[in-house]
Amino acid sequence: MDISWTGYATLAAILAPAFLFLVIYIRGINYRRKAPMANLDHVRMEGKTVIITGASAGIGKETARDLARKGARLILGCRNIPKATKVAEDIRNTTGNEDVHVRQLDTSSLASVRKFANEILAEEKRIDVLILNAGIAGLDDRNLTADGLECTMATNHFGHFLLTNILLGLIKKSRPSRIVVVASTALTTNLRIDMRVDNLNFEKGGFWSFKSYAQSKSCNVLFTRRLADLTRGEGVVVNSLDPGLVHTEIFDKSGGLMVGKVVRLGVPFAGRTEVQGAQTVVYVAASEEGGSTTGKYFEECKISSTADGLLNDEELAKQVWEASERLVGLQPNEKHY
Repeated sequence: MDISWTGYATLAAILAPAFLFLVIYIRGINYRRKAPMANLDHVRMEGKTVIITGASAGIGKETARDLARKGARLILGCRNIPKATKVAEDIRNTTGNEDVHVRQLDTSSLASVRKFANEILAEEKRIDVLILNAGIAGLDDRNLTADGLECTMATNHFGHFLLTNILLGLIKKSRPSRIVVVASTALTTNLRIDMRVDNLNFEKGGFWSFKSYAQSKSCNVLFTRRLADLTRGEGVVVNSLDPGLVHTEIFDKSGGLMVGKVVRLGVPFAGRTEVQGAQTVVYVAASEEGGSTTGKYFEECKISSTADGLLNDEELAKQVWEASERLVGLQPNEKHY
């Protein structure tokens, strides 16, 4: 039977997506099978206060659940209070830990960050672990917050930068203490992108969805490097990490061609589960290694060299820190270094 070129093209158009899906599916099975476990069932955290941003879903939720099992006092800083309240109740029910609390926090809003931080300082006696987890990705356009900040950068970096600075005094008093920054391998793409410190907010153009996300995650790592330098020898360790490719709501809610319409289709099959994605976060937050080293980047529950290009750039880390101070309007009474 003769088949025309049109027929071949039609057949290829049908088979190519099916083949691609099969490859993604098989690789996903293997990726999940190789997911590391923190293996910290022996670690107890009674008497320790842990703050987790963005803990109403995904990696943050499962990190909170794991640390609740270890006996930690948990404060979930979340934008959606009704949703977070249900999550907190579920964590209490599944772990038996009643010391799980919800506080309003929208890291894209500097006013919300300041309100949350000041409430914590007024109500809490210590902060043993601060986990900066909240994040968004894949916005179609350069959307600005009420503070005039690009929304992805505000949520993923600027809000966390301000929050950490305000809480740093109490974190130091609680030593030995930890700051855990959830970054991403997306930063490796940004190693090849000309990240202009004078354009962190994209006022001078160059915005597109994946670049904004990658830049925000690169800033997470540079922030880790600078803060580790500023707190070295003061009983505070600061480390960043990559949780891996994880199927969470961040993809389901994303717009944009790169994330929303392409990656979103494959992540459910290629990505790890939320519990698997939380493992490296838990490891950095609770393991002996996570508490004995500072200024490092972790992947797969171990120190990784993936981000060395950023971690070794002391000057860029300093410039990003100073630019971030200006953009969030950091006040003298908010500086504790």
